[in-house]
Amino acid sequence: MDITETQEGAKAVAILDGRLDTATAALTETRLLTMLEKASVIADLSEVRYVSSAGLRVLLKAAKQAKATGASFAVVGLQPPVREVFEISGFDKIIPAYATRAEAAQA
Repeated sequence: MDITETQEGAKAVAILDGRLDTATAALTETRLLTMLEKASVIADLSEVRYVSSAGLRVLLKAAKQAKATGASFAVVGLQPPVREVFEISGFDKIIPAYATRAEAAQA
């Protein structure tokens, strides 16, 4: 998993590239939670083609930390297989998902 950090307005953006699974969950969790200590975060998943249950747990943990600290956490660019996992698991009702970073930054 490659994670690139950038900004979109006042929000930090984590651009994830690769599979979000058991092998990459710990690194991704550490990076997202560290970013959330400083600002609201948008996770750009446009280059993520697969998310396992371990990956969903990471995203849920990030969303819970954001809520606890008064920050926001959202995802953007869900590819069809990832969107399907989000919908089946009900995560689309827990974590805000947007088509673009600009939309997420405005929310």
